[in-house]
Amino acid sequence: MATLLQHSSLGLVLVAISTACSSASPSAIVAHAGAGGGSSAGASGAVSLPAAGAGGAAGGATSMGGGAAGEPVTATPDACPPSWTTTERCGSGSTPPGPAPDFGSHVVILGPSSSTSEVQDKLNQVNQQMDGDQFDSNGYAYLFKPGHYGSADKNLDVRVGFYTHVVGLGKSPDDVLITGAVRSKAYLDNGNATCNFWRTAENFAVIPGAGIDGGTNIWAVSQGTSIRRAHIQGSINLHDNGWSSGGFIADSKIDETINSGPQQQFLTRNDDLHDWQGHNWNMVFVGDADAPPSSWPDPPMTVVDKTPLVREKPFLYLDENGNYLVMVPKLKKDSNGSSWADGSPPGSPISIDNFYIAKPDKDSAMSINAALSAGKHLLLTPGDYQVDEPIRITKPNTVVLGLGLPVLTPTQGNAVLSIADVDGVSVGGVLIEAAKKSSATLLLAGDAGSSVDHSKNPSVLFDVHCRIGGNIEGTAAVCFTINSRDLIIDNTWLWRADHGAGADWNSNKSDSGIVVNGQNVTVYGLFAEHFQKFQTLWNADGGSVYFYQSELPYDPPNQGAWMEAPGKNGYPSYKVADGVTTHQAQGIGIYSFFQNEVHASNSIETPTGPGIVLHHMMTYGSGTGGIDHVINGQGADHSPD
Repeated sequence: MATLLQHSSLGLVLVAISTACSSASPSAIVAHAGAGGGSSAGASGAVSLPAAGAGGAAGGATSMGGGAAGEPVTATPDACPPSWTTTERCGSGSTPPGPAPDFGSHVVILGPSSSTSEVQDKLNQVNQQMDGDQFDSNGYAYLFKPGHYGSADKNLDVRVGFYTHVVGLGKSPDDVLITGAVRSKAYLDNGNATCNFWRTAENFAVIPGAGIDGGTNIWAVSQGTSIRRAHIQGSINLHDNGWSSGGFIADSKIDETINSGPQQQFLTRNDDLHDWQGHNWNMVFVGDADAPPSSWPDPPMTVVDKTPLVREKPFLYLDENGNYLVMVPKLKKDSNGSSWADGSPPGSPISIDNFYIAKPDKDSAMSINAALSAGKHLLLTPGDYQVDEPIRITKPNTVVLGLGLPVLTPTQGNAVLSIADVDGVSVGGVLIEAAKKSSATLLLAGDAGSSVDHSKNPSVLFDVHCRIGGNIEGTAAVCFTINSRDLIIDNTWLWRADHGAGADWNSNKSDSGIVVNGQNVTVYGLFAEHFQKFQTLWNADGGSVYFYQSELPYDPPNQGAWMEAPGKNGYPSYKVADGVTTHQAQGIGIYSFFQNEVHASNSIETPTGPGIVLHHMMTYGSGTGGIDHVINGQGADHSPD
């Protein structure tokens, strides 16, 4: 990668080589900020936007405080105490917990009493189906019971393909120890992992085996992916010696080196990093121990010392008697580093018999809603759930978990998931998909005008993703509509398909990835791409975004078809509405790869005023057309050469 540095009032010029999600040869990208033309992207430091008529400011400060361990927040006065066991009042079911429920044929339960060869054979059978299966609605989950798998002499190779979900069933990640690899290899030729979407691994430890990839764990991924609650007892590469395009690691520990290589952008949150190496376009570190130094724009490293407020994702585990439970971690504020090193329970558990175990071949929205209405939590096993009305979460503190990235698809132009304006809902590991009959929104959190304060017990979406087209033809006006206050999103990819089924300007129509109408909403890791108007539209005060990655639509047929207003070319990716007075975002990367000669006047548009603060903005472009300004007319013309 060739790099040319040229400083300006707003940032940096970079010349790079990149490629979209394609097996084609990489194309040149020119990145630019500051005065002058003939280039195609820009970078800006921290900008606090003044009141109208006042002068602007530019800088690069991003640090937000010290590095103390997270402080648990008691959600309510009668909250259950942290524990690994249930009590009659806290988490127990109506019947004694028992062995594993019937999770169906796409959940593979593995135990350490099996030989390495037996376990490897089962993994290989699944991976042969999923490794190249980019578009599908049927995933798999591997559930590893506590124990040691593989050895130095005979490594276990856990390949994590499309729609594959690796789950350790221990109380600690170290309870499931794999000697070998838990890895994601590039799907395309030449190490190109820019299409390595939709996969996750959580609650495990791995000793990278010398017999696989030279003893370094390879996690070459792009959007729609995560590692959570993991212990890498060695080194990990976030690439496969080729391009990769974003990812997310949370609540994990890496003992040796984590190398980003050609990875274009990445977010780590509440990790123990030890030794981060590499940088490219937009690297963001929130609440990490041993994060690299904050720097902007060269290298482009955004560091936030403490995670302001978060709850870790609920996870499945086994107790000493082999009973299945789901741990629901407590809310924590101002946290730094991973949560599990001392072995303490991070929250309170729920017995598995308090969950309705749904299956796509037998369940409907009606049967699922009946279970939720009766007070059950929900576990969705792998597959495609065709729903003719929303799955309705109406009770506070409900937990909805997906295994194997289950897909929710509407059949009547309906939303597929509706979350009432209640406290403490957790939804994790679900892929939401548009269908041919258009939906106004696919996920709805709270009704319009919702105003209840949820700050002491917010709802959280973990690894909930959305796609419009690609797998099937589909259209929806919006992926997510967030009306509830204080909601937290922890890693999401909202994608209008640029390839696959129905990927066409006039077919997979969709205005926006997310519309936020609720106050004080926080997002850690917002990936939003290719929508036909605003990728992100923020209409409420108090919003916070930590890491933003966005591509403008590739396919506007001409400038006239893509205009925000007369005389205003295109749409900004990131739009904060005019009436908003407080908003902050850190680590914002917006790219253009237009197929035709079209322009976006700005990549970001916001009101002005002291309450609007954005740190570390950058744009990149390739092909024809381009982004004219970084934010509100600031930054240079970024048209390609």
